[in-house]
Amino acid sequence: MISKKAKYALKAMKVLAEEFGKGPVLISLISERENIPKKFLETILLELRNQGLLRSQKGKGGGYALRIDPSAVNLAQVIRIIDGPIAPTPCVSKHFYVRCDDCDDEETCSIRPIMAQVRDANLSVYEQLTIASLVKKQDVADVLS
Repeated sequence: MISKKAKYALKAMKVLAEEFGKGPVLISLISERENIPKKFLETILLELRNQGLLRSQKGKGGGYALRIDPSAVNLAQVIRIIDGPIAPTPCVSKHFYVRCDDCDDEETCSIRPIMAQVRDANLSVYEQLTIASLVKKQDVADVLS
């Protein structure tokens, strides 16, 4: 399950994709449009900016904007920035692997292969869907077929 913070990040990115190429978007506009608490949104947008997905501009006419085309940013990128690993257990994480401290042998673990399948199923969707697809409201089945 993704966190509420990650869900808000995806919603904010959708707004920024809708406004892509039109200049910076005010935090208050994103907050109102997607019903996200403004202070919480500020933290989320700062994280996304620090990781290179957004740019910000201060002063009059300022706000946040996507640094790269919305079709080049997939959901997995955003979720990893906000929530960290997508894998349900650390031993199957592709980017944040950690051996489980309660497991004697990963090779004979009966849970690990199942968790790897769960990870792969989630990644299949998260990596194929882009922020642009949120704007288009594409059906997941259309993207994955």
